Amino acid sequence: MTASPETTIIRPAHEGDRGFVLAATTRLSAFGVPAGRTAPEIVEGEARTLRAYFDAANPPETLLIAQTAGAPSGFVFLEEHQDYFTFATHGHIGILVVVEAVEGRGVGAALIGAAEEWARSRGHATLTLNVFEGNRRARALYERSGFRPDTVRYRKAL
Repeated sequence: MTASPETTIIRPAHEGDRGFVLAATTRLSAFGVPAGRTAPEIVEGEARTLRAYFDAANPPETLLIAQTAGAPSGFVFLEEHQDYFTFATHGHIGILVVVEAVEGRGVGAALIGAAEEWARSRGHATLTLNVFEGNRRARALYERSGFRPDTVRYRKAL
C-alpha cells in the first residue's frame, strides 16, 4: 500500500470494488474516441476485461484502487506483456482511470507510481501503456511521469 501527499492511498482491489470499477470505465471515452471507434465499444471492451478479473477464482493483485479522502478515486489494471522485439517480459498498464472529481490532484501520478512499484517487484525493467492519440491530458501525465512514445499503431477500416 502506498500513499501520496494528497492523502491518496493505493490498495489492492477486492470484490466490493466491482461496482465502482465497472462504473468508472465510462471515463475511458470521456476524452473522445479514435475515428472508427465508438464510446460503447471502448467502454465494453475494457469492462469485459475487468469483469473477467473479478470473476476469476483467485484474481492476482493486478488491479489497484486509489482512495482519496476515503472514497474510491481511480484504479489501474496491470498486466505482464512480452516485448515484440526482445521477448523480454515487462509490466503493462492495461487500464488507468481517474474519476472526474479528483482530476488534477495527483491520483493518476499515484497510480502510475504504484504500477512502477508493482513492475519492479516482479523484476521488470520496463513499464508500457497505450493511450488514445487524442487524449492530450493523459499523454501529458504519462510524459511527465517519464514515459516516451515507442511505436505508433495505425488502423484502417476496410
